[in-house]
Amino acid sequence: MSLSSQQNTSTPDSGAVVPDVLHRSMGVWHSFTLGFAVVSPVVGLYAIIGVQTNVTGGGWFAALAICLVMQLLVATVYAELSSQFPIAGGAYKWSRQLGGVIAGQYAGIIYVSSTIAMLTTTAYTGGIWLGSFWGLTDGSGSMMVFWGAVFLLICMFLNLVHVSVFKSAIALGVYAEIIGSFGIALLLFFFFRQHSFSELFQHLGTGTAPTEMAAFMAALAIAGWAFIGFDACSTTAEETHQPKRMVPRAIFLALSAVGAVVLFNSAALILAFDHDAMVDASKTSDPVTPLIASSFGAWVEKPFLAIVMIAFLACGASVVKYTSRIIYSMAREGNMPAVLSHVTADKVPRNAILFTVTMAGFGLLLGLNDNAVATVIAFGTSGLYAMFAMTTGVGLFARLTGRWNPALGELKLGVWGLVINVVAFLWSLFELINIAWPRTYVVFADAPWWQLWAIPIVLGSILGVTTVYILINRIRKKK
Repeated sequence: MSLSSQQNTSTPDSGAVVPDVLHRSMGVWHSFTLGFAVVSPVVGLYAIIGVQTNVTGGGWFAALAICLVMQLLVATVYAELSSQFPIAGGAYKWSRQLGGVIAGQYAGIIYVSSTIAMLTTTAYTGGIWLGSFWGLTDGSGSMMVFWGAVFLLICMFLNLVHVSVFKSAIALGVYAEIIGSFGIALLLFFFFRQHSFSELFQHLGTGTAPTEMAAFMAALAIAGWAFIGFDACSTTAEETHQPKRMVPRAIFLALSAVGAVVLFNSAALILAFDHDAMVDASKTSDPVTPLIASSFGAWVEKPFLAIVMIAFLACGASVVKYTSRIIYSMAREGNMPAVLSHVTADKVPRNAILFTVTMAGFGLLLGLNDNAVATVIAFGTSGLYAMFAMTTGVGLFARLTGRWNPALGELKLGVWGLVINVVAFLWSLFELINIAWPRTYVVFADAPWWQLWAIPIVLGSILGVTTVYILINRIRKKK
C-alpha cells in the first residue's frame, strides 16, 4: 500500500500527542487573501526595485517574468500535494510523510528559520514605511529597528485578536494593493509613459555587475524574493473549508494575481521614468515614493505611504500566521516544545504566535548593523528556495518510487505532473545555488568574507546542528 493511501488525512501522525484542533474559519477567498498578502506585490517589488537597478543597471524585467513562470511550476507541485495532504505545516508535513521523520526534521528547521528570517526582513523594511508615514525616522539603524519592533507588535496583535479582525486587516491590505499601487501603475502606464516597450530590456549590465550575464543571473536571484510565500495557503489548510479543493485554488490564484500585478507595476515604473532618475532613486532607502511624487505632485506622498504601509502590515501579519502554523505543526509531533502546540479557547495557537514574533524580534536587532541585516534578507530568500527544492525533490522521489500516488488527490495532472515536478525541482535547485552564490558586486564595498559566504555558512550551520540533534536523540533512544 502506498504511503499516500495510508496517510491521506489532515491529522497528526499516529502516536503523537494530539492538541486542540484549529478552527476552520477560512473559505477560498480568505485563503487567497492570506497568500496574496504574504507574496504581496508591493512588498515583493518595492523591496527589490532599488537593488535590482543598482546591481543590474536595468533590463531586469525579463528575469522577473522568467522567475514568475518557474515559480508557478513550483506552486503546481504544492497544489498537487495540498490537494491530497491538506495539513497544517504544509511542506514540512509533506516532507515528513513522504520522505520520513528525519527528512521532516531537516525540512522543519529550515522552514521555520527561513520564514522567521522572512518576517524579520518584512518588519525591517516595513518599519521604514511605517516611520516614514509618521515622519518620525532619521534613517539610523536604531530608529529602523525601533519601527521594525513596532511593526512586529502590530502584526502580533492582529494575530491574537478575533479572527474576524485579522481577516478584515488582510482584506484591507489586499484592497490597498489593488486600488492603490495597481491604480497608480495604471495611471503611470496610460498617462505618464515616456518610453517604448524596448526600455524594459535596456541597460542590462550597466550597474555594479561586471557583465551582462552576471547582471542577468543576479537579476534572477534578486527576483526570487518577489514570488515567495504562496505556500502560506498550504500551511493553514486545517483552517480552510474543503481544503483539498480550496487550497490548490488559493495557491494558484494568489501567485497568479501577485505575479500579474508585479509585472505590470514594474513595467509601468520602468516606462514612466528616465533611467537616470531610477538609478538616483535606487540609492535611497525608499526608491519609489520620490518617483511617484515627481509625477503626481507632492500631495500624493502621504496617501501613497499609507497604502504601502497597510500592504506591509498585511504581509507581516500574514507571515506571522503562516510561520506560527508551521511551528504549531512541528510542536504537536514532538519536534518542538509541546507548549507551542497549545491553542486558546478561540482555537488560536497563541504560544506559537508569541514564539514567532519573539524570534523575529531577536533577528531584528541585527538591523543595527547594515551588513548583518543584508545577510538576514539573503537567508530568508535562500532558505525558502531550499524548502522549494526539498519539497519538490521529496515529491519527485516519492512519485518515482511509488510512495506518493498523485492520482489519489483532487488535482489530477497525469504525466504532466511528473514533467512539471522535474522542472520545478531543477529550477528550485538552480535558484537556491544562484541566490547563495557569493557576489562581491552585490554587497557593500570591503564587505567581510563571511558576508559573501553567509548563505552557505548559515544553511550549513543549521543542517549541522540538526544533524547533531538527530544523532544525540538516536543515541539516547538506544540506551
